[in-house]
Amino acid sequence: MAVDKILKDDASEEKGERAKMALFVGAISIADLVKTTLGPKGMDKILQSTGRGREVTVTNDGATILKSLHIDNPAAKVLVDISKVQDDEVGDGTTSVVVLAGELLREAEKLLAAKIHPMTVIAGYRMAAECARNALLQKVVDNKGNEEKFKSDLIKIAMTTLSSKILSQDKEYFAQLAVDAVMRLKGSTHLEAIQIIKKPGGSLKDSFLDEGFILDKKIGVGQPKHIENANILVANTAMDTDKVKIYGARVRVDSMAKVAEIEAAEKQKMKEKVDKIIAHGINCFVNRQLIYNFPEELFANAGILAIEHADFDGIERLALVTGGEIASTFDNPESVKLGHCKLIEEIMIGEDKLIKFSGVEMGQACTIVLRGASHHVLDEAERSLHDALCVLSQTVNDSRVLFGGGWPEMVMAKEVDELARVTPGKKSHAIEAFSRALVAIPTIIADNAGLDSADLIARLRAEHHKEGCSAGIDVITGSIGDMAELGISEAFKVKQAVLLSATEAAEMILRVDEIITSAPRRREDRM
Repeated sequence: MAVDKILKDDASEEKGERAKMALFVGAISIADLVKTTLGPKGMDKILQSTGRGREVTVTNDGATILKSLHIDNPAAKVLVDISKVQDDEVGDGTTSVVVLAGELLREAEKLLAAKIHPMTVIAGYRMAAECARNALLQKVVDNKGNEEKFKSDLIKIAMTTLSSKILSQDKEYFAQLAVDAVMRLKGSTHLEAIQIIKKPGGSLKDSFLDEGFILDKKIGVGQPKHIENANILVANTAMDTDKVKIYGARVRVDSMAKVAEIEAAEKQKMKEKVDKIIAHGINCFVNRQLIYNFPEELFANAGILAIEHADFDGIERLALVTGGEIASTFDNPESVKLGHCKLIEEIMIGEDKLIKFSGVEMGQACTIVLRGASHHVLDEAERSLHDALCVLSQTVNDSRVLFGGGWPEMVMAKEVDELARVTPGKKSHAIEAFSRALVAIPTIIADNAGLDSADLIARLRAEHHKEGCSAGIDVITGSIGDMAELGISEAFKVKQAVLLSATEAAEMILRVDEIITSAPRRREDRM
């Protein structure tokens, strides 16, 4: 009787079998949820938020789907977390990592049912993961030395990443676009320098890459529309103090004339500030806050292009790209770093006017303008492109490449199976289970394409017993294809991250034997 009263009334605990059950069910159902988005023939999900706007997101990106779910199950939360980390770390493989962890747990469930201790399973998984990683390491191709080959590798990787996304129809075009953008970065992983602007209208084919930087703003009235060799001052300061604001200003005066005097003084203050700014010797002034008519007029008279309300992303990126710094005080011009660019002009995209800065200091910067039928399409296109850019920027640093299309999983499964045969004891069951979980990924790719997965995987396994084989699933023809000929490649870094994160997550969930849900804190308790 007394034991039950340790926890408060609303708290609950699940022990032993029931806890394991709850964890497995949660994790496996999450994996099944995103399973259908895997591979080139994977389908998308519509996520509708219950918020005020009832916004709708259409996406194929595992991390985006899972981020938007509100989940109660603790194991499911672990899987959501690994997909987020995968998204931040390498950008792609967010679905694969969840599916693999789910499959590992599904296999573990059978092992536990056969009375194998979770620690034994974990030890086996550890050995298997290490073995799988080494199997991949032996098979990687590294073309860093050969510029041509390396570039074609990058394009293949980009096409493979995009083939499961909305951009798959124009993947050659977008792969080329992404590779150009990343090559400009010259090996840095600063994706901030690549700006993506989404403009509804046109079709996805009308998207283009622009060297330089595009700011989504209009040029003010009566100001130069075209400036060469610009010196740019990027600022975050208030340029609206030339009028007495009606709200919040309390001034006691005895006549209307006095108000006019105060206004004149304010105006004079503003003029001095503008003169200070002009003294920097600039011909373009970009401000994050608004600029009133009076200072704008002063700038126009001085022949300076003034841009107001540039949003914060725009400002930070602009400063980064033109090599300037964001200033907020203007007393000593010599200490402020100005940004430079060769040409500022106004361009039209669709209906909108934008300002284009070309020939910027940081030659690495560029802007990708995405066009598309609707906002949903554009958002999804941006997510897909972002995945491709992340993967490419990682690959430029770590240039090891593997084939795709289920080939790496089969390679790993084969090695892991051989390890299972030579390992004595119960661990070998766990190692064998690991190999079955790996094979599940190509199986699912085939299933999503509506193919006969059992037959294909069996044939694939037979192919992989030959030396130096590069066979994988070709979902387009629905048979086994040569990945080298089809040019389906993946980055080694992505695969390694998938393998290790999934194993660690599965291991963490397997270690649990009790779930304690604590009672919510009551309002009265706080008094």
